[in-house]
Amino acid sequence: MNLIEIYRRLSDKVSRLDFEPPVSHVYNPLEYARLSHEDYLTRFGEPPKRVVFLGMNPGPFGMAQTGIPFGDVETVANWLVVHQKVEAPQKEHPKRPIRGLECPRVEVSGARLWSWIRTRWVTPKSFFEEVFVANYCPLVFLEAGGRNRTPDRLPRGERLDLFNACDEALAAVVDHLKSEWVVGIGAFAHRRAVESLARAPVRIGKILHPSPASPAANRGWREVAEKQLAEQRIFDRAFFEEENRC
Repeated sequence: MNLIEIYRRLSDKVSRLDFEPPVSHVYNPLEYARLSHEDYLTRFGEPPKRVVFLGMNPGPFGMAQTGIPFGDVETVANWLVVHQKVEAPQKEHPKRPIRGLECPRVEVSGARLWSWIRTRWVTPKSFFEEVFVANYCPLVFLEAGGRNRTPDRLPRGERLDLFNACDEALAAVVDHLKSEWVVGIGAFAHRRAVESLARAPVRIGKILHPSPASPAANRGWREVAEKQLAEQRIFDRAFFEEENRC
């Protein structure tokens, strides 16, 4: 299967799952932002990819709006230049409307991640020659008040079928991309990569999540992430000392 087939199959599986309160709304950007997501896959997902950066699930102002993992609006519109139309979910939370590239809010985690990528690799062509960015889970979970609920906080019974589908998709993505490394962005993504890829011929790394909720990330996420990547020998330390990656 190619990436589009893998993610369409994943979308079909997770769209059939049910989630109980406190979750009141579930967004699946693989459905309503399919044009945008598949544009990303087609243009930037050609194998091989030596490294896959793996996030947890879409943020409400990132992939939920744009269909691109960690995809803050500015990066998607002006660097990746993905301008496909994003529809609205069937059941939209009044406090979390989907506005696509018109969304006025900034996904801080995504902005931090892609800003660093843009600084170090300069062009999408240079970055995607060896790296791909994906999310483990494609769904956004919202509580009645609009609060984002992460997959690790779902009840065990709900996590089981969800994680089984996501594990299968991740293994298929890594196999298709012929990746050497999967780098979990944060503890959850790292743990899921370790468990789901235990039998795959791939190495698992980890970097700090760029979330503003993390005090460590707010004290210089970029420097910490580069140190971690160099210490794990995912990238040579000299790579991060170069001034220009054109």
